[in-house]
Parts: sequence; structure tokens; C-alpha cells
Amino acid sequence: MGDLLETLTDAHLDWARSQRIFFVSTAPLAQSGHINCSPKGGDCFRFPDRDTFIYADYTGSGNETIAHLNENGRILIMFCAFEGSPRIMR
Repeated sequence: MGDLLETLTDAHLDWARSQRIFFVSTAPLAQSGHINCSPKGGDCFRFPDRDTFIYADYTGSGNETIAHLNENGRILIMFCAFEGSPRIMR
């Protein structure tokens, strides 16, 4: 089970910032819709404070991510740790 957080700690922020790859996943409310999961990398993710994140969403073949966010505001961010200890933050 992961850490259930009200806000991110310095340790969580440091860990997330040290990861080189993350995935952004969104989905529409309709069950007939498709889940959109996109790998991201580079220096495009920021934590302006402990409760907020921002990233540059470069569109690829479509613009499903922002369409889903405009519809329902739900997003999942998964950082991949290829070195060191794994961590789950919810």
C-alpha cells in the first residue's frame, strides 16, 4: 500500500524530482471511451508548491489528455524509479 497524503513532504518532492520518466493517464467518464496513457520525460514537470504540479503537455497524435481533463478533471501521474527504492504516493 502506498502513502496516503494530504500534502507532499520534502522527501516525496525530492524523490519525484529525481525521476527521469513519468506517465500521464486520463480517461473520459463514458465507459465506451478510451484511457489515454502517455510517457513523458525531460525537464517539463514542476511542483510550484506542496499541493500543485504543472507540466508541459506537448500534444502528439491527438489531444485526449486536455479533453479528458476539461470533462472531468481526473489525472494520474506515475513516476518510474529505475534506480533506488520504489515509492507509491496517493
